[in-house]
Amino acid sequence: MPFEYVMGKDELMKCKGAIFDLDGVITQTARVHFEAWKLTFDEFLKNKAGEDGSEFKPFTYEDDYLPYVDGKPRYKGVKAFLESRDIVVPHGEPSDNPHRETVCGIGNQKNVTFRKLVADEGVDIYQSTISFIKNLKGKGVKVGVASSSMNCKYVLHKSGLIELFEAVVDGLVSREIGLRGKPHPDIFLLAAENLGVQPHECLMVEDAISGVQAGKRGNFTLVIGIARNGDAQQLLAEGADIAVKDMEELSARDVEKWFTRGIIEDSWHHTYYGFEPRQERLRESLTTVGNGYFGTRGCFEMYRADEVVHYPGTYIAGVYNELPSSVYRKTVYNNDLVNCPNWLLVELKIGSGDYINPLEEEIVSYMHDLNMKDGLMSRSVTFKDKEGRLVSIASPVNLEISEVETAPIISLSNGMVETMFPRPLWSMVRQFIHQPFTSYLAK
Repeated sequence: MPFEYVMGKDELMKCKGAIFDLDGVITQTARVHFEAWKLTFDEFLKNKAGEDGSEFKPFTYEDDYLPYVDGKPRYKGVKAFLESRDIVVPHGEPSDNPHRETVCGIGNQKNVTFRKLVADEGVDIYQSTISFIKNLKGKGVKVGVASSSMNCKYVLHKSGLIELFEAVVDGLVSREIGLRGKPHPDIFLLAAENLGVQPHECLMVEDAISGVQAGKRGNFTLVIGIARNGDAQQLLAEGADIAVKDMEELSARDVEKWFTRGIIEDSWHHTYYGFEPRQERLRESLTTVGNGYFGTRGCFEMYRADEVVHYPGTYIAGVYNELPSSVYRKTVYNNDLVNCPNWLLVELKIGSGDYINPLEEEIVSYMHDLNMKDGLMSRSVTFKDKEGRLVSIASPVNLEISEVETAPIISLSNGMVETMFPRPLWSMVRQFIHQPFTSYLAK
């Protein structure tokens, strides 16, 4: 049984501070920012196309704003986007006229456009976030804002929210004292310092990938990612501890639970989000489970060994093979563990269709976890097949001294699923054969 340390009453961690990003978290200015960037860049790109005869390709949300601009300091966002289009302009100076074709000039034009849009249209607020902030303050938690926007205080004043926050670190502060932008944690660390708390006593809330990366690097105890664009898996993969669609999903009580128990439980888990073929063999190795008699690599159950991505491994104590190796022109014989037959292999088909490989379909979500406390490797996958049907698979692998279990649980939005499961491993070890049986599961 693993050793478990139980904190005394006086040792319980407590959330003392909370730091929020502004755009997309507190205010709905993310839309206004995108609109301002689009107006600015489209005008620049049209002029550029007219000068050199190139094709005008407009600035878009998915392909341009999210990967190159969102969450970055203004001038760095300009530079990153222009580099993505292989456009080179001088950097210029922060005092550049908004009509100058420099990085700073383009950034300043965006700022002029943004302020005009705010003045004309006002600022929409996420009331669920404000309610969450007020609940935290009612519990004695200090609250601050950290944003790369140079318009942060301007927006807070315009929206009447400035009095809610005890510390504000924005783009103007960053430029004045030389703070690095996200994914570096500088602005969040300074906000925590200004609140008089340590990062490990804080939660932070972000909606940008670079923001949750900053939270992870800054060692904040709870990093909350807001997935308003449906990017929960990526936020979790990049550093968020929790991903929600809106702050109404969380309460101050949930925060208290995380700081007292959740962080301890989470520390036992090594979790991957999203399927990354280049990383799969390493992940399989790091999520291997064993019980002293045999071990099995954390390979996806529906794949055989190949040359690049997957390498299923079943290793049994006492089953070795003597193989020669050449070392400094000498032949050395080593006893190496033999990779026994793959006991995890499962085949899947829906209805009367052909057998399919889930990872070759459209993956909606993917989670691969090693629970080091319980010795459990688990994986959950949801994919959409070519008929548009959603299929979810959950497959825990638990190795105990007396028995071995692998129990894929499959649910389907409609129709019938046929799976081919192997018999218990001990039978396979004794016989070294693979004898599947058929199981039908329907939602």
